[in-house]
Amino acid sequence: MTAPPAPHPLLTAPVAATLARLAAPNLIGMLATTAVAIAETAYIGALGAEPLAAAALVLPLIMLMGMMSGGAMGGGVSSAISRAIGAGDIAYAETLARHGAVIAVCGGLVFTLALTLFGGPIFHLLGGRGETLSLAITYAGVVFAVAVAFWLVNIMASVMRAAGDMGRPSVVMIAGAALQVVVGGSLCFGWGPAPQLGLMGVALGQALTSLLSMVAFYLLLSSPRAKVRLKVIGPLRREAFADILRVGAPAMLSPLQTVGAILILTAIAARFGTEVLAGYGIGSRLEFLLVPIAFSVGVAALPMVGMAIGAGDVARARRVAWTAGAMGGAGLGALGLLLALFPGLWVSVFTRDPGVAASAETYLRFAGPAFVFFGLNLSLYFASQGAGKIGGPLLAGTLRLIVIALGGWFLVSTGAPDWTLFALVAAGMVTAGAATVAFVAMTPWGPKAPASTPRSAG
Repeated sequence: MTAPPAPHPLLTAPVAATLARLAAPNLIGMLATTAVAIAETAYIGALGAEPLAAAALVLPLIMLMGMMSGGAMGGGVSSAISRAIGAGDIAYAETLARHGAVIAVCGGLVFTLALTLFGGPIFHLLGGRGETLSLAITYAGVVFAVAVAFWLVNIMASVMRAAGDMGRPSVVMIAGAALQVVVGGSLCFGWGPAPQLGLMGVALGQALTSLLSMVAFYLLLSSPRAKVRLKVIGPLRREAFADILRVGAPAMLSPLQTVGAILILTAIAARFGTEVLAGYGIGSRLEFLLVPIAFSVGVAALPMVGMAIGAGDVARARRVAWTAGAMGGAGLGALGLLLALFPGLWVSVFTRDPGVAASAETYLRFAGPAFVFFGLNLSLYFASQGAGKIGGPLLAGTLRLIVIALGGWFLVSTGAPDWTLFALVAAGMVTAGAATVAFVAMTPWGPKAPASTPRSAG
């Protein structure tokens, strides 16, 4: 009689140590991405307040695309694939990978068309005027022209992580980060033989990196060594789309909530003037750059939770989720507190303008202590995706958006001072983090999700 196959290592390994081991390569890769964003912000800051303000207008939409492709739909892909692996059906996991790639192409085309047709009105609505508006339109036009490649990179990375392969996606990210820093800086300032293109050069560096990273991920996933292979030729099945979209589609609400809150805050900051808008851009970019710490823990937790749910081990899935939440909250909380006490460590990298620096430092003093709640929220969000139970984190995001919207209306209508904007940022983080903890604690995760049922690849 043939012995049953051994369970996947992620179903039996110690929780905390395994999370740390899986998170480490993700953190290194994401820190490389963070270094790129810091370098690009420094590049743009050296160009002056107008390019910096233009980048602040485009950043929320870049964040939206990243969160939708990597966090929301990427989480849906990872959740479905990891649950299939936990149930022992590798063939169906590979079918899901192909359907994830199709979704990525569609998502990227939506962003390209939307920014091509409506980029100008969107940036005008956010407060962009004159040279700032013109620069924002140009910058976004280059970045979003390759949105399909951006989406495919994040979805293919999610396929690899779903199988517990965290190392190779990180290698691609590190290589891409190095390329982006060199190319973006060269084209921005005209280093060596490169032309001096200013803000356009930074955008071209981002676009080239997305295209080359897409090729690298495809080669890795089409290799026989891949734990889950991406086979682009094959039938498309409604059931596979449904298994991904069951988590990925509602998860799309989360980045909309997050970016909606940022858009409201950006619009308020623009009404305080260019200096406050640029200072807010520096501060909000830190929020964007801190995501990698919680992301590295969250994407490590997602396949561990998903495989446990697929195997019917709900208790282990919850243990992974709470451990990940504690790790993410502690990491972001420590860094946020440091920068709240010493904001110059961050602000001085990007600007020498006294007005811009003062606004950015005020942001950090208010928002920094609240980053612990930001980390809790993100880590538990990814863990909930693995379980296929994201209703609680989505409701928490809705509460944050309500706090930001009502608070923003009050600030504008009463002519409040600019520091109240940054206090509102902190209040939103606290609301989302505390509510996510409460909702995850109250939401039952068992029995195992229907998507984990073994099935034929067709």
